[in-house]
Amino acid sequence: MNDAPQTIVVMGVCGCGKSVLGEGLARALGASFIEGDAFHPPHNVQRMAAGIALSDDDRQGWLEALATELARQHAEGRSTVLACSALKRRYRDVLRKGAPALRCVHLAGSRALLASRLAARRGHYMPASLLDSQLATLEVPGPDERAITLDASAAPDTLVQAALAQLKATPP
Repeated sequence: MNDAPQTIVVMGVCGCGKSVLGEGLARALGASFIEGDAFHPPHNVQRMAAGIALSDDDRQGWLEALATELARQHAEGRSTVLACSALKRRYRDVLRKGAPALRCVHLAGSRALLASRLAARRGHYMPASLLDSQLATLEVPGPDERAITLDASAAPDTLVQAALAQLKATPP
């Protein structure tokens, strides 16, 4: 890959492994890692913890804060990997306002895999009951978004290597 700062969003529904892949990818690239969940305002966290799906309005300020952070990181010359659901095209478009050359790595998995991971997860505010609403909201990236799609069932190290190879093979 070249030396220009890169911005990569690891995206997908809850339980797909965004944070694990994002951290591994950031380490491999020597990039900053941003956990998108950390940018949710308390109101959003309370809604999700109560099993209430977020609306587009709920997500707007969160996405704008993430776009601002991506722009800041880029202006400072840092490559950045963001773990963020980025479920809809318009959400990814908001992120692109902060990082026009944004690359997406979409982690896709079966409902059964995702549900089993969520059932085993402890200490996260996002309940398994919101999986179906996230799957219903998901707009798989279109060909014009040039996203990389990976199978969420693969081992984390395998996913990091696959993402690196595909990012290198398909420059921005």
